[in-house]
Amino acid sequence: MEKRAFIAVGLSIAVFYLFSMLFGPDKEKIEPSAPQSASSAANNSTAKNQQPLVPLNSAPVTGQPLQTNATQKDISVETDLYTAVFSSRGASLRSLTLKNYREENTPSAQKVTLLNDSDPNLYSFSTRATGFNLPDSTLFTADADSLTIDKNSSRQLTFNYISGQGYTIRKVYTFSPGVYGIKLETQIFNNSAAPLVGTIQQVMTYPAEPKVKNNRYDTAGAYLFSDNSLQSNKIKDVSSASKRYDKLILWSGFADKYFLSAILAEKNSIASVELKKNSAGFFESVVSSPQFTVNPGQSTIVAHRLFVGPKDIDILKAQGNSLVQSLDLGWFTVIAKPLLYSLKFFYKYVGNYGVAIIIITIILKAFFFPLTHKSFKSMKGMQKIQPEMTKLREKFKDDKDSMNKAVMELYREHKVNPMGGCLPMVVQIPVFFALYKSLMFSIELRHAPFFLWVTDLSDKDPYYVTPVIMGITMFFQQKMTPSNMEPLQQKMMLALPVVFTFMFLSFPSGLVLYWLVNNILTIGQQMYINKLVKD
Repeated sequence: MEKRAFIAVGLSIAVFYLFSMLFGPDKEKIEPSAPQSASSAANNSTAKNQQPLVPLNSAPVTGQPLQTNATQKDISVETDLYTAVFSSRGASLRSLTLKNYREENTPSAQKVTLLNDSDPNLYSFSTRATGFNLPDSTLFTADADSLTIDKNSSRQLTFNYISGQGYTIRKVYTFSPGVYGIKLETQIFNNSAAPLVGTIQQVMTYPAEPKVKNNRYDTAGAYLFSDNSLQSNKIKDVSSASKRYDKLILWSGFADKYFLSAILAEKNSIASVELKKNSAGFFESVVSSPQFTVNPGQSTIVAHRLFVGPKDIDILKAQGNSLVQSLDLGWFTVIAKPLLYSLKFFYKYVGNYGVAIIIITIILKAFFFPLTHKSFKSMKGMQKIQPEMTKLREKFKDDKDSMNKAVMELYREHKVNPMGGCLPMVVQIPVFFALYKSLMFSIELRHAPFFLWVTDLSDKDPYYVTPVIMGITMFFQQKMTPSNMEPLQQKMMLALPVVFTFMFLSFPSGLVLYWLVNNILTIGQQMYINKLVKD
């Protein structure tokens, strides 16, 4: 009995493929609009979203699914950038190992593997349906045991499920060399006598807590781009109640500091995304298509694109769909992204991200030199009139109005502005924060060496040499800076280098390098400006 069933499955699939190749319709990707009711959707134009389907005579209209005796099977796909392992359960992606990235900064370290820590009962991009019975644990049949994608052409991996209720689901993954993007088409064939109304859902899961302690998980969570803005959620945000998004969704996925797994819409193929904590305690994202109707003898396609890879700004931008927004650089993103592009530009010529950081720091210092000059000149002027200010405060200590008038007159007489030393620095703050975010979240600095003992610009200095030197330079900078503060306040300010040194001990060495070079350049500027003021 089992043998006959197995032969029947094989013959059914063979006939299915034969009819599809010889007489199959030219399928048109669904261009969904807002979700419709079953009755209104059934009256839509067949020519627009559906194509005639040759009946699959080998697929019974009633009874149990043909995959009764099927077993779960893994299929390996090898490209120049990754090794992916797919599963026949849910026609899903079980794991994807990146060939160009390692977990640790050693040649022997294991390579970064994404999606392998998802819910073991629900692999990523498992397919389920609403409106007809297709659970995410459905066993599909794959058309290959493994695939190798060469550098000259694309290849496809096809999963089929022939139900016992008169419909067939086919998932087609298309792989191309040199890219992390994967095309996904989910095809629905209706061989029954009644319209098929429902939605297709692609499901992703993510651990509530990372299994290993690593700073790249500091920002791990669910991300999606909806209604022209980036939405982010942690597991705690959905632990008590789920969240649903349904406005102009371009992509949805899970990401950490450096890597992203996402599903992208093709022609509005994502109608809604529901985020929740599932019964197994995992973060779950359910991506639903718009509602569709497939009339008897017709078929339709729901198309998506998948991305599982690094959050490299150039790679993300090439994917379209505003996927580059997943690289969240904070409030000053509009400044941070050009700085990141500049970092990559200089790296092309110098071949060292540490040197590229130094070049950018020098350029920024030169750009802001006029403002810095004005700031130090103003502080120097305020320092000169400090004795007279003290006398005025003593003279009018019981009359604040008179004291304020006298002080303002003193400012006019010496042509100084008390805000002149602050405003130029305030203008530079957005740039400093933007550069900070660029260096902190740039995957380009991950495991990137500088020189000697600094072998990873995204990690702390293992010997704390650069933070200590940074603190020393900051101390000298403080001593050289003109000040009109009280002696006690000046002593408190001189404690800042100590505070910053301890704070920077655990900072990525790329950030410490930037601050160190910035301090050295500032000391040089102060020496030059002091000389100009004296002259």
